[in-house]
Amino acid sequence: MERAIELALEGVGHNAGGPFGAVVVLDGEVIGEAHNEVLSKKDPTAHAEVGAIRAASRHLQSFHLSGAELYTSCEPCPMCLAAAQWARITRIWYAGTRADAARAGFDDDHFYSQLALPAAERQMPAEELLRTAAQPAFEAWLARPDRTVY
Repeated sequence: MERAIELALEGVGHNAGGPFGAVVVLDGEVIGEAHNEVLSKKDPTAHAEVGAIRAASRHLQSFHLSGAELYTSCEPCPMCLAAAQWARITRIWYAGTRADAARAGFDDDHFYSQLALPAAERQMPAEELLRTAAQPAFEAWLARPDRTVY
């Protein structure tokens, strides 16, 4: 956790992005780390947790990080939480909370509250469109005998 906090401070010092750092650890070894780079990369998805997960996946040459733990300087936003779930991270440890992030001007808590609403009632509504037209892609995926489920 100390390294994640150190990375957060490093990123702020470089004006790379918000005050967030993250480290992925497997069997006591750091396999990925990053700080927020939203500003420097001009990429709204360049969060510390996503960067650390990407680095860990490159290190292991795997999209599954089962058994790994994520240490992050702040409670993950919904995007980063989902990324950790997709990576099959086993456990998340965080220092600051989403309330701390809100106090610093970040929308994490707001996004969590939006996810609790039905899709059509959110600030950015989401509605189904052309579901039938999308089915051939799913059928093609299901028909592949060599597909890798993730």
